[in-house]
Amino acid sequence: MPETSRRGLLFGTAAISAGALLTACTSNEPDKKETAATNNQPAAADDKPGKPVTIGFAGPQADHGWLAAINTNAKSRAEKYSEVTLDITEGSNDTAAQIGQVETLINKKVDVLVILPTDGKALTQVGLKAMRAGIPVINLDRIFASPQAYRCYIGGDNYGMGVSAGNYIGEKLKGKSNAKVIELAGIDALELTQQRSQGFKDALKNYPNIKLVARQAADFTVESGQAKMAQLLQAQSSFDALWNHDDDQGVGALRAIQQAGRKDFLMVGGAGAKSAMDAIKADNSVVKATVLYPPTMAASAIDLARALGQAKGIGGLAELEIPASVTLFSAVVDKTNVDQYLPTGFS
Repeated sequence: MPETSRRGLLFGTAAISAGALLTACTSNEPDKKETAATNNQPAAADDKPGKPVTIGFAGPQADHGWLAAINTNAKSRAEKYSEVTLDITEGSNDTAAQIGQVETLINKKVDVLVILPTDGKALTQVGLKAMRAGIPVINLDRIFASPQAYRCYIGGDNYGMGVSAGNYIGEKLKGKSNAKVIELAGIDALELTQQRSQGFKDALKNYPNIKLVARQAADFTVESGQAKMAQLLQAQSSFDALWNHDDDQGVGALRAIQQAGRKDFLMVGGAGAKSAMDAIKADNSVVKATVLYPPTMAASAIDLARALGQAKGIGGLAELEIPASVTLFSAVVDKTNVDQYLPTGFS
């Protein structure tokens, strides 16, 4: 997942004196108390084998490219560590079934749980059950209704996706008067779709020359993307940019665009699929960028779970414990940086 480091501390002193006296009174040896405090800190998690850790992983059915990539990232990351055993359940979109799978992992007394719930609210109680049983929970992406149901949350920034898409399009159309933009959203009933749309609208407010003239909601599938995009193209004879929330449905949207013979606008996708990045690199279609919602968050969740199981902190952070929350940045991938991000693209 694209991560950004944030932290800087600077100490400075300056003095002018007679020289010899100051030199005689100054020591370069580290303060003994400071050294002792540093030595008492637990080691940060690294690649070296440590205490054996069994991680239970429960997620939805991998019926979407992004969800399949979540499972792949979790498995490949766990395989990197010889001391980590990953007990992964068969994905299910049935809430009751997933609750049962998590309860099975609790009964197995795994060391740490990583849960990407089908429905965060519905699985909150089983998250609480795990925490009360002494099994720390890493809540992945779809957040539980109570922070007491997890030790650490890690996920993407849906509102930030919309902001990044809006700002990218805004800058591209900055010099164009009366610019028109359309939006191909995801499932409207989902909060994540609402957040992405709100972020997009808020970002466009910074560009008074741009107007959002049409919006259709698809359902994250190739078929729905093609059907809804065809409707948008029929209704809008001319526009300057399209933001599509999801690269999977974007495959269908691009089919509709190509069938209509339209090339008069730019398209920005969402999530970071390999298909979108390949199109960006080829630069022979309307697809010019995609906003990341990186499935590498699952690999990071395994890292966090391993650190928890080994009572270690995170390298690069001064704190003794892993964070309570990690929100990923929604980076924009276009032709200027696609080679950097292409290895993270999912199929």
